[in-house]
Formats: sequence, C-alpha cells, structure tokens
Amino acid sequence: MRITPANIRRVARDLPGGYEVTGLAAATTPAAIWGVGPNWAAHPAQCATLADPLRGRGESAQGVSGSGSGGIVYAVVTTLPGKSAPADHATMSECRQWSMATRQAATRVRLVDPPHIDGIQTVGMASETTTSVENGTQIASHAQTFAAYLGDYYVFTILVTDPGSAHSPLPPQFVADLLVKTVAALRG
Repeated sequence: MRITPANIRRVARDLPGGYEVTGLAAATTPAAIWGVGPNWAAHPAQCATLADPLRGRGESAQGVSGSGSGGIVYAVVTTLPGKSAPADHATMSECRQWSMATRQAATRVRLVDPPHIDGIQTVGMASETTTSVENGTQIASHAQTFAAYLGDYYVFTILVTDPGSAHSPLPPQFVADLLVKTVAALRG
C-alpha cells in the first residue's frame, strides 16, 4: 500500500468553515493531544499502545489542526517504529475501558465503534481528561479519537472539546468521517 504523508495537508479543506487551520511539525500521539502529559502510566499497562503506538519514540509526523467553536480537530500521520503491529484482538478485548495517569492528570478511556475502512484496522476511543492546575483547580476536556494502521504508518483524527464551552461541539461522527477522508488522501 503506497502512502504519501505530505497529502495530509489536503485534509485541511475538510475542516469546518471558519476554522483556523495550522500545520503540525512535531511528532505527536493521541496521549499527547489528550493532555495527559509525559511519563504517564496506563492501567492495564497493555492499553498504553492504543494511546501511544510509537511507544514514546518521537518518529516523524505530519498533520493539520483546526480550531473553532466546535472544538479543536487534529489529523495526523506518523511513521510507526520498526516491528510495530496494530492492536491485537486480545488488547482490544482487555482495553474496552481503561485509564492513564500522571501526578497532574488522569484520563479515562473507552473504546467506541470506529469507522470501517476496507482492509484497514481502525480503532475508536472516547476519553475524558482531568488536569489539576494551580490552587487545586481542575480543567476537564473530552476527546473523540479514531485511528487507522496503514502498514508502516499510523493515522489518527481527534476532536478535543471543553465540556464547559458555550458552543456546541462537533459531533464525534465528524472526526470518524475525517479519518476515512484522511486515509483516502494519504493513499491518493
């Protein structure tokens, strides 16, 4: 399967009108975008691969993000480290609901139905992150994440929303559909 990572820029046109779109230049993972911070631990431990299939290695990544009233949207493609494999059936079964934490943040994750892409393994996750900041204040965010394993590449789309926002968030289906469009762009 031929993948052209530079085509990720084409996805910017699929973001909602009025969104401010920027490119991503640094390697990133779902865990980083969820805001859990570095040095986190997953419970059960084998679920960590769903939030960071790069296993802490900063591989090359390209992507776009868009910010608007419905939340922040990300579309990212990154190379997988050698010998990486998609999440296996056992991991998926054991990680239907799991958590990850640091001293300042905690994230609860549950698997959700991903979009179907012929011949491609996809994963869907809904997460809620609570981060403690100064004076004991807590900040909450929700994220809908959809990912696809494309041979040597890992592709994901994320919608991050603030549950206290006065604006209605984009629906989770938006980022599920965006994953399908992103995979098509990378293949084309």
